[in-house]
Amino acid sequence: MAFGATCISLWVNSTGGNFGSIMVYMSEPAIRIAVVDDDASVRKALARLLSISPFVPATFGSAQDFLDSLPGSVPDCLVLDLQMPEMTGLDLQEQLARIGIQIPTIIVTAHDESNLRQRCRLAGASAYLIKPLEAATLLNSINQAIGRSANSA
Repeated sequence: MAFGATCISLWVNSTGGNFGSIMVYMSEPAIRIAVVDDDASVRKALARLLSISPFVPATFGSAQDFLDSLPGSVPDCLVLDLQMPEMTGLDLQEQLARIGIQIPTIIVTAHDESNLRQRCRLAGASAYLIKPLEAATLLNSINQAIGRSANSA
């Protein structure tokens, strides 16, 4: 059976009056993950990783691009670069809180600074990960942030 599919057996009346069964596969709703990073190669790599998992990625080159996509399409989880020009990941996280949008957020950064780690956690980050990212660590962090067990992924 395909990932996330539910099998339902239905009885239908065929043209000859005989009954038979058909299988209908209903997949689980897509889990939308927004990736916000100013580095195009990171966005591309993360989108590729997420698209082969049970997630549907959408990428944004800046915090403002992401904000412009709201409120029409609020993702289930946000993977957010901390160090970006114009508006940092922490600035975006705080802006979302100010406008009342709560999204489970994974902060990613190349610079591990304890004061920023603490500020991100206080602002509601579910995880703070250091680049280069391990695929399993990122996927586990996303699953934990959205409340899915590893077995359901």
